[in-house]
Amino acid sequence: MTKTIRKAVFPAAGMGTRFLPATKATPKEMLPLVDKPLIQYGVEEAVAAGCTEIIIVTGRGKGTMEDHFDRAPELEASLEKRGKHALLDIALSTTKLAKITYVRQPEALGLGHAVLMAKELVGDEPFAVLLPDDIVDAQTPCMKQMVEAFAKTGSSILGSEVVEGDAIQNYGCLACAPDASDSRLLKVSDMVEKPKPSEAPSQNAIIGRYILTPRIFEMLETITPGAGGELQLTDGIKALLQYESVYGFTYEGKRHDAGDKLGFLKATVEFALQRPDLGPKFREWLKNFPL
Repeated sequence: MTKTIRKAVFPAAGMGTRFLPATKATPKEMLPLVDKPLIQYGVEEAVAAGCTEIIIVTGRGKGTMEDHFDRAPELEASLEKRGKHALLDIALSTTKLAKITYVRQPEALGLGHAVLMAKELVGDEPFAVLLPDDIVDAQTPCMKQMVEAFAKTGSSILGSEVVEGDAIQNYGCLACAPDASDSRLLKVSDMVEKPKPSEAPSQNAIIGRYILTPRIFEMLETITPGAGGELQLTDGIKALLQYESVYGFTYEGKRHDAGDKLGFLKATVEFALQRPDLGPKFREWLKNFPL
């Protein structure tokens, strides 16, 4: 099996109910973090990791995502005519990131089901999965770090971070031990979805970054639907443990949960402050803002 990760899957068919009413007509993945939609951050991360094919699993009402990564002839012609070449370059940049393919998830039947929708497009090779809600700010892109780890192990890799206190009940949790060759690699023995804090096997939570071997599709086709009739990706990976090694990976960087309103606001402030064109004036405004 090749150790090159060429394809990245983006599950993006959810209804985004936590951001209503904004997401009634606008996909959550298209909400802007400063001036780029959430999903673009993930696509750029995947491309930086070496992925050349992006597979976006969409659903009803998600057409603006396709428009975003497509050409916009009227806009381009207008910017060209007005001599707005810098803005034209920005508009064109989203069309040149990678080959992007779309597949529809007809029903919201869980993250595992969304990944399964990409089976025919992925084929028989390992692939990345990135959840657009999780924005990881890192000097070396998170997925690039994981691709390098996969090159060492040849096994499925799950992005992981330590979550303090009772917050572990909001995540998939790893029963794991550090690998002798690399302490950032965590050899997984079991996984528990959203455990009670007193029953969590560790504080190592799974975040929205995965590299999976193609055998995961076989597992997702055979597992039993869980709560709400949904196929859970965690259950599929647990089944995979019977046949293959799976590793957690402690990445370097800061994750923002942009699927949560407070997390989205925090990410917006931090990303704005990092911008050379916005940061200085924004920081000065914040200093003088009455709190």
